[in-house]
This record gives sequence, structure tokens and C-alpha cells, in this order.
Amino acid sequence: MDRILIVSGTKKGIEAISESLKACGYFDFDTQSSGSGARRRLLECEYDLVLINTPLPDEFGSDLAISITQTNRTGVIMFVKAEMADSVSENVEDFGVFVIQKPFTRQILFQGIKFVLATAKKISMINSEKMSLLKKVEDLKIVDRAKCALIEHLKMTEKEAHRYIEKTAMDTRKTKREIAESILAKYE
Repeated sequence: MDRILIVSGTKKGIEAISESLKACGYFDFDTQSSGSGARRRLLECEYDLVLINTPLPDEFGSDLAISITQTNRTGVIMFVKAEMADSVSENVEDFGVFVIQKPFTRQILFQGIKFVLATAKKISMINSEKMSLLKKVEDLKIVDRAKCALIEHLKMTEKEAHRYIEKTAMDTRKTKREIAESILAKYE
């Protein structure tokens, strides 16, 4: 289930958003009444989504929204008065913050939540894939360095060095990277 943090400076705002969340099927949420309280809470817990009802008593909320997106993998929705929505959106949209005009309907809130959560999950998948690819590139670099060491020190051809690393990895049930690292430890 998705964890949500509601940040609103008024009890009325917290109640309205809480009721809308419950009506949309979201029951796992916490509340904070200030930007500083939200920052402290985000250090203690991980959330999938933060809803910021602007303005907050200690700040407007834009800085909080931007800092959340830069330090966490958390989706952020800001609720802003209609007359300010466009200018606030211009300031925060490059950071991935979604802005909803006040007043809003439950349907708009539900669609916004679904959109932000789906986007956050897609970004998380892309980041995982990126990390996997970076590891593969790093592995290839180490294996290539080990091949060069074998070519230089044992006068193997590139094909022989490649075959040696592959065969040793299979025979010893280790990865090519582990074999390459042991070769580098020996010859570098």
C-alpha cells in the first residue's frame, strides 16, 4: 500500500484532504502542520507521496516540494489557489512536482495521485535499470583491464585472454568480474 504524508497548516485542510483520501481508498497516511515538521518526518519515514496544501505557516511550500523531489524518490502534489497555480507550477514543474488548483474535486485528486504514483514507479524502474547497466559497464571495464594484463604479461591474444577468463569463471563457478579482479590483483 502507498504511504502518504499530508502537509497542511490548517486542521480544515488536513480533514478535507484526509476525507478525500479515504474516499479514494487511501488509508495509510500521516499528517504534519508545517514545512519543518514535514522535513523532520521525511527523515524518519519513507513516503510514496507527499501532499502539500499551500500556504504553510512557516513557508509557502514550493521550497519544501522541491527539496523533497531532490532528496527522496517521493512524488509530490501541491494544492495551490487557482490564481497562483500557473506561476507556482512554472517554478516547480521542472522538479517533477504536480500542482492542483484549489478547490479540487475528489476525482481530480484521485487522478493526480494515480498519475504521480505511476510516474514515480516508472522512474524507480528506470533508475533500477540504470544501476544494473552501470554495474554491467563497470564489470566490462574490469574484465577488459584483466584481458590487457593477460595480453601484456602472458603474451596471450585478445581471444585467448577472453577465453581464459570465461573458462576460469565457468570452471570455478565465479563471475567473470571476480576472475578479472584476481588477475588484476596478481599483475597490477
